[in-house]
Amino acid sequence: MKGMKPIFIILLALPLIFAVDGMTALKAALTGICSGLTSMLPVAAMLMTVLAAVIYASGQMMGAETRARTNVWATAALTGAMMAVLIAVVSPSVMGMVYGSAISCGGSAAPPPTGPT
Repeated sequence: MKGMKPIFIILLALPLIFAVDGMTALKAALTGICSGLTSMLPVAAMLMTVLAAVIYASGQMMGAETRARTNVWATAALTGAMMAVLIAVVSPSVMGMVYGSAISCGGSAAPPPTGPT
């Protein structure tokens, strides 16, 4: 049992050697996710807004039951568009807090988190 203790300590300390590589990979992954979100979501929000307008307008030409359904669909599309814009605006700062320093999201860097000092 005494011979297992050094092996156990070595196995516990082994991931610390690769921690620097992991943090670099984490920053690269967060940067890729953030740039993808900030470039894709505003476009998706615009398309969802146009789709909501088309659905609402087409529903106004239909009967009462279909008009009610299209109003719900258009409202859902507008809600999705607002959520997409909210995610695109908030995601750089959230990812900056996750990483602990500035994350570059397609040219603009999110500021590092400020906390109590």
